Amino acid sequence: MVLVAKQYGVALRALLVLTVILGIAYPLAMTGVGQVAFGNQANGSLVQVDGKTVGSSLIGQNFTNAKGNPLPQYFQPRPSAAGDGYDANASSGSNLGPNNPDLIKAIKERRAQVAAFNHVSPSAVPADALTASASGLDPDISVAYADLQVRRVAQARGLSPAAVQHLVDTMTKGRALGVLGEPRVNVLELNVALNALKG
Repeated sequence: MVLVAKQYGVALRALLVLTVILGIAYPLAMTGVGQVAFGNQANGSLVQVDGKTVGSSLIGQNFTNAKGNPLPQYFQPRPSAAGDGYDANASSGSNLGPNNPDLIKAIKERRAQVAAFNHVSPSAVPADALTASASGLDPDISVAYADLQVRRVAQARGLSPAAVQHLVDTMTKGRALGVLGEPRVNVLELNVALNALKG
């Protein structure tokens, strides 16, 4: 009986020590390291304009009017299958296979809409303008999709296409580590920079 009580005592002390170390000290230490070394990322990579948070550079968002129509003065993101669009609580792709009739129909409709909205040939519309990312939250678009939108945005804002193209070129990020992925443009950051241009 004494031996059993002693074992329970040892187990209880071990539980308390490990709870303090792994349940309190370690999470606090990691939070501190995250705040000091990676403060922006640890706090959601929030984008602020004049002290007001306008979004996160890690999560895409729509640039539409109250009726859900895309605003011509802004660069548009790729489609999203997350909830009603870019819902971080419902991160998801469509999970539709390449031969799925619903996906084929959606791509056809999106191709026609993007082409008409940007006054280009349907054959010029890049793939990321037609398909959602696996997470449904992708904040970036391809350089080709950004370039496709330059003339429309410039016209809607009364800017020269060259000025808007220069902004796209400036905001283009290269491949991760020089080899991973493709060059890309963050839509929110581009639109924030766009708002700073005078038309």
